[in-house]
Amino acid sequence: MAGLTAMEKKLAEYKCNTNEAIQLKLVRFPEDLEDENTTFNPEYSHQVFGDDEVAFGYKGLKILLYYIAGNLSTLFRIEYTSKVNEKFDCVEADDVESKIREIIPPGFCTNTDDFVSLLEKEVNFKPFGMLLHTYSIHNEEAGEDITYQIYKADMTCPGFREYHERLQTFLMWFIETASFIDVDDERWNYFLVFEKYNKDGATLFATVGYMTVYNYYVYPDKTRPRVSQMLILPPFQGEGHGAQLLETVHRYYMSSPTVLDITAEDPSENYVKLRDFVLVKLCQDLLCFSPVKLMQGFSQEMVTEAQQKLKINKQHTRRVYEILRLRATNMGDAEQSRSYRLDVKRRLIGPYKKKQRELAKMRRCLRPEEMTNQLNQIDLNLQQIMR
Repeated sequence: MAGLTAMEKKLAEYKCNTNEAIQLKLVRFPEDLEDENTTFNPEYSHQVFGDDEVAFGYKGLKILLYYIAGNLSTLFRIEYTSKVNEKFDCVEADDVESKIREIIPPGFCTNTDDFVSLLEKEVNFKPFGMLLHTYSIHNEEAGEDITYQIYKADMTCPGFREYHERLQTFLMWFIETASFIDVDDERWNYFLVFEKYNKDGATLFATVGYMTVYNYYVYPDKTRPRVSQMLILPPFQGEGHGAQLLETVHRYYMSSPTVLDITAEDPSENYVKLRDFVLVKLCQDLLCFSPVKLMQGFSQEMVTEAQQKLKINKQHTRRVYEILRLRATNMGDAEQSRSYRLDVKRRLIGPYKKKQRELAKMRRCLRPEEMTNQLNQIDLNLQQIMR
């Protein structure tokens, strides 16, 4: 703050970190509204409030975005202790309300009484679409097994379009480069995770997370499902729901003879780790991944069987092979350890050897200035390969 004028210091007091100001809830019971333990905050808010993730013009700013746990009906309210006014020349507070209204669909509540009235009707909410999978996870705090279900839905399900508009708002807060999809494109599939819970003797459902998958056409008669967005909501993270969801989606597409393989769009590091876990789990029971076959090296048999039975492409199959071979390798045995390391090394240097062959051909055909341009381009390509 050194070197700032008195006015600048005064204005700095009206800057709020929007990641802290935004308060999210998944509400099941009226008492959740006042329970701070049910509140969670965004990881990101730059797509709404700019790279600095700051809202100017308020002290004690709170942006309340509360959702009924099942159908995600929304309460939106802004609170603050003070706001800049006419005492500050040529200074206006950010229009926080308009920024939020740009991403949440209309029809939200602005007062608690209306929101609680909707909460009383939550017993009528049921998951959308077709049930694919049911599983249970033991909850230590509750001391019991909690049941979860995964559904596949589409825009023909009554009420799903409006529900999805509310659900996708979470993307802005938890996926760094999120964007809303074109729901009128029929090639989208939607997979939803719900928790079953009891309230006054009735069975209700709470939204846990979801995944969107786009079905690309592959000539002449195949499709390539590509995972676009995947989000498990913060109150449920770290419980294994992501693995359950991804495995269920894989098993759904595995049953289709028209699916070539399953990929992902610009996967994050966490997603890649999750995918590795799920694909290893699926592949480990295939005969071609038996310990004996693994020690013989990566094979076309692995590629073919993983693609035909599990819809896994060659690149992902190779990752699975290296993980399973590492598990089968006694790293305390010098010969086994050396064999494994050399096998991985051969895969890593493969792109370089290919480039060396291309360089040898170019040196025979290109002028010096053309060769320089090609070398610059090769450097860029190698950087991409190593990412």
